[in-house]
Amino acid sequence: MTTVQPGGGSMVRRILLGSQLRRLREGRGITREDAGYAIRASESKISRMELGRVSFKERDVADLLSLYGVNDGAEREALLGLVREANKSGWWHSYNDVLPGWFQTYVGLEEAATLIRTYEVQFIPGLLQSEEYARAVFGQSRPVISDEELERRVSLRLRRQKLLTDGNSPRLWAVIDEAALRRPVGGPKVMRGQLQYLIDIAEQPNVVIQVMPFRFGAHAGESGAFSILRFPEQDLADVVYLEQLTSALYLDKRDDVDAYIQVMERLCVDSLTPERTIDLLSSILAER
Repeated sequence: MTTVQPGGGSMVRRILLGSQLRRLREGRGITREDAGYAIRASESKISRMELGRVSFKERDVADLLSLYGVNDGAEREALLGLVREANKSGWWHSYNDVLPGWFQTYVGLEEAATLIRTYEVQFIPGLLQSEEYARAVFGQSRPVISDEELERRVSLRLRRQKLLTDGNSPRLWAVIDEAALRRPVGGPKVMRGQLQYLIDIAEQPNVVIQVMPFRFGAHAGESGAFSILRFPEQDLADVVYLEQLTSALYLDKRDDVDAYIQVMERLCVDSLTPERTIDLLSSILAER
C-alpha cells in the first residue's frame, strides 16, 4: 500500500486511488462494464474513476472493494480514508471564478509535485513571473477582462508561487527561450523588474533557470512549451502538461512521457548553464 505524502493534494489522491482500483479490478479479471454494473454506473464512469478525473463516493468505492475481494479491514480502511482525503477541496477552489476547470487539474498536480520541469518560449513561466509582469500578461487577455478579474488572476498566480518558498517546496527547473526575455511585456520598467526577479529567485536552492540562447539556432524544443511533473508516490507516473488556448492535455503514457523527457534533457544540455544564464540576464538588464 502506497502512503500519500502530507499536502499531496486532492487531485493526486484521486489519481492514486484510481490507479489502485484499476489494479485491483484487473487483478480479479473484472471488466469495467461489470464493475460499473456493481455500483449502478456506466463503464465510462469506471474509466473516469480509474483515471482520477471524477470525485469518489465512499459507498461506490466500498462496493468495488467488495467486488474485488478486498476484505481485509486495514486495507479497506486505508483506501476508504483515501476517498475522504481525495474529496477535500484545495485552496485553488476559492478561485473558481477565474480558474478554468482544465487548469484546476494542473494546479492540483503542481501542488503535489516534487520536481517541476518546464520549457517556455513566449512568456516567463508563471511560477517565475513578477507581480507587474503577470499583471501585464493578463492585461493582454482577449476578450478583454475587467480590472477585478485581472487582479483575481494576478492574486492566483502569486498564490501559486508560494509553492516555491514554503517548507516542502518542489524543485523547479526551468528552461526559458531568450525570446521570452527580450519580448517587451508591459514596457521597459516591467521587464527590468522581471529580469531582476529572475536573477534573485535563481539564488534559491530549489530553483534552476537556464536560457536557450538565440545563437544556438534550431533546437529540440520545436514543438513548443510544455511541463513535466514528478511526484513522490511511486505509483504515480510522471505527467506531461501541454496548454492550449481553451483546454490542456495531460500525458502519462510511458512512451509519451519518455519522448518529452528526452527533449527536456536535450534542451538542458544545449542551453546556457545556470551560471551563464545569470550572466545573460544581467547583460540584458544592463541594456535596458
